[in-house]
Amino acid sequence: MAKTKAKAKASDMATSDLFTALCRSDLRVACVRELKFHPVRRWRFDYAIPEHKIAVEVEGGVWTQGRHTRPRGFLGDMDKYNTATALGWRVLRVTPDTLTTGATLDLIRRTIESADSLLHSNSD
Repeated sequence: MAKTKAKAKASDMATSDLFTALCRSDLRVACVRELKFHPVRRWRFDYAIPEHKIAVEVEGGVWTQGRHTRPRGFLGDMDKYNTATALGWRVLRVTPDTLTTGATLDLIRRTIESADSLLHSNSD
């Protein structure tokens, strides 16, 4: 069992390295893992693009009754996401299978562009 967990952790690290590298190369933005965003709570985003206040949360266990789909975990996530939104963060939710896809990168790109267009239209 220890080997299985170690392999899973190594796989997660490889994926995260790939995702942060994709953000850097394809989107030209710095992406960090496990960013602590709240001054008091110990909440962390799975990934964050601080320059644009975009968080990417990877929702695991969707089909396996993982923590995020059980009532307590679901309610805790709602509290975290609502607080993040109140602090000005835009929270994007993806699954592990979609994290490094073009669709996720396009979603981030559109989110950045929509904020930029709002900024420019408000300054006119």
